[in-house]
Amino acid sequence: MSPLDSDLDLALRVAAKADGVSLSGFLSRSFGVSRKADNSEVTEIDRATEQTIVDVFAVERPKYSIFGEEYGVSGPSDAEFQWVIDPIDGTTNFVRGVPVWATLIALVHNGVPVLGVVSAPALGFRWWATAGGGAFFSSPGSNSTRIYVSKTKTIAEAHVSTTPNAGWQAVGGIPKLVQLQTDALRARGFGDFWQHMLVAQGAIDVAVDVIGLQPYDNAAIYPIVQEAGGTITNRFGVSDWRADSSVSSNGILHTETIARLQ
Repeated sequence: MSPLDSDLDLALRVAAKADGVSLSGFLSRSFGVSRKADNSEVTEIDRATEQTIVDVFAVERPKYSIFGEEYGVSGPSDAEFQWVIDPIDGTTNFVRGVPVWATLIALVHNGVPVLGVVSAPALGFRWWATAGGGAFFSSPGSNSTRIYVSKTKTIAEAHVSTTPNAGWQAVGGIPKLVQLQTDALRARGFGDFWQHMLVAQGAIDVAVDVIGLQPYDNAAIYPIVQEAGGTITNRFGVSDWRADSSVSSNGILHTETIARLQ
């Protein structure tokens, strides 16, 4: 039994509770949308979902701190453990009615993400992992399944997902992303959390995220990709969940992918 088992059970229970709030809001289509200082979209459903999560964690783990996208940091300032929360990753999809969005919950221990839960209720999918405990996936009507990255050996055989944005344009990276797409067997743009979960499942081989990420975009993703046997780093090849970029792969293709992005 892992010392993280009870925290994982709690995180999964909280994710289910958060799903009830977010999915109800998504299906109702009755929410308002506003813009934050960075021009990103936010809805009252984002805030309500995060508040639901925080309320439970504050009671059940009072010695842990909490870092959420919408409400910032709370709890003990010297905490050894910190929950890191993105209540709705993929808010633009949520707003437009695209079902590809998820609640991301991570547990960070002394600066290292050791637990990740990604719950996408509109898809009916959930992924989770703990350090040393493996990565898992579940869908409606199925038991949880342990997941592993692919064994694809070359970019020419690979399925890749890239997410060009203004951040990549600012560093001159768009032509490099286009070349990666051109050289791959298949190129798609799944975006946000989903591309990294598809890497973890072995459904695709490489995922290159936007430049402009926040720590709560990455924290839950890291342990899931890693426990599935993959590699995840920033665009320079450094493992850093606080970085503003994220590249995941099956590990075999990682060095070449990073080199192509420089």
